[in-house]
Amino acid sequence: MKYGEILKKLRNEKGLSQKELTDRLTINRSTYARYETSSTQPDFETLSKLADFYNVSVDYLLGRTNNKDALHTQAGISDEAYNNLSAYQKEVIDFFLTRENLFFKNQPENILDALEQFEVYYEVWKKQQENKK
Repeated sequence: MKYGEILKKLRNEKGLSQKELTDRLTINRSTYARYETSSTQPDFETLSKLADFYNVSVDYLLGRTNNKDALHTQAGISDEAYNNLSAYQKEVIDFFLTRENLFFKNQPENILDALEQFEVYYEVWKKQQENKK
């Protein structure tokens, strides 16, 4: 299923018109209509807004998985705990949750317990990516 079909399905499940949805999320309605027809792609910020609004993962919105659950939910982090994190901490958690083949030498009991270690690693990784450019 294309991302536009998924967006339309989720919107209809909530019983919202495009106008109602775009008013709530402060997205241009005509731009959003093009998302639903898959004629243009939402930027990262808009994808994040939509994923948060529908409480699904960005991967689900993009049709990369059939699992609707947000990544943090899949990892055992409650919505309340996730929402109490800073935007940067959410970015770090989401980064690690989307990495394949990631494993820990000493598996933390809870992913939030490892957040500080994640932040250090994430900063190193970002610098490496910048240096590749």
